[in-house]
Amino acid sequence: ASQEAKASLAEAKPGKAALTVTTIKTVQNQLPMTFSANGNITAWQEASVGSLSNGLRINQVLVNVGDVVKKGQVLATFAAESVQAEVAQTQANLLEAKANLLDANANAERANALKGTGALSAQQIEQYLTAAKSAQARVQAAQAMLDAQTIRLKQAQVVAPDDGIISARNAAVGTVAGTGAELFKLIRQSRLEWRGELTSDELARVKVGSEVKVKGLAGAMLNGKVRSIAPSLDPQTRAALVYVDLPAGTNAIKAGMFARGEFNLGMSQAQTLEQTALVVRDGFSYVFKVNPDLRVTRLKVQTGRIVGTQVELLTPLPPETLLVANGAGFLNDGDMVKVVATALQNAKPSASAAQ
Repeated sequence: ASQEAKASLAEAKPGKAALTVTTIKTVQNQLPMTFSANGNITAWQEASVGSLSNGLRINQVLVNVGDVVKKGQVLATFAAESVQAEVAQTQANLLEAKANLLDANANAERANALKGTGALSAQQIEQYLTAAKSAQARVQAAQAMLDAQTIRLKQAQVVAPDDGIISARNAAVGTVAGTGAELFKLIRQSRLEWRGELTSDELARVKVGSEVKVKGLAGAMLNGKVRSIAPSLDPQTRAALVYVDLPAGTNAIKAGMFARGEFNLGMSQAQTLEQTALVVRDGFSYVFKVNPDLRVTRLKVQTGRIVGTQVELLTPLPPETLLVANGAGFLNDGDMVKVVATALQNAKPSASAAQ
């Protein structure tokens, strides 16, 4: 306490003290500005891996839900004997077309050599040249058919389109999958995000890049950043979604879980007091001021952020005000007290803020 306050207390009239107390003053501290919101953990992007082959039986399923896969990794295979046979047949057709092309080109060259000699008519020469062009077209058609069958043979293997985690599996050995049937779902890049639901007032305080702490399993806190903010609010809930990137490869969060996030908006100056000096009665917070006559006055206050053992006072008090530090819950307005010491001042916050 100040020298003036001590002198005033020493000159006070003696009386029967209701309690022996220590006194404390408020202090100015830098407190983090935070607010909390609820939301869901979802996949950043989920890829649907389907079948490109029609009428083929699934022969092998090589991955299960939860497996981490790499881009291009084989996830399942089809029984492709019929496709292999068709590839062999088109290869034979291509070889036959190439042989016919060689013969047609040779005939066309000989016909050109005899042009103007009268040995062949102009019509016959034209027929040989046309036959060579037709043979060339048949080679190209056979090559296109072989390319198509080769692609179909490659499609007898289902591969991962990107790195990620298998989140769903519909493929089963022995089933015949139609074209486009979904066989697997893949969380791309193993990335998850938190989609927080914010009111319009909260949305005005957030910007892209704002830091967010998301509470995961077993109380684990994950550091995230706001990637994007929805351009509109839901007309039913009057809430907007904020998309927060979360670190990949952690087991502290799972897609589909409900989580709470805390937004960090920087620091601000606040008048704080030790929590032990607060008394809660009938849902309201009070402190007890020690007057120079050693009698106490009950003051109603509003509180804000709590950081460690410090609580923010939204109702400002003069910095020189002496308050009962401990045991104020046993006092009533106007009680006389005996002051034995002054509690240590300038306590510093040490824990995360909570509203």
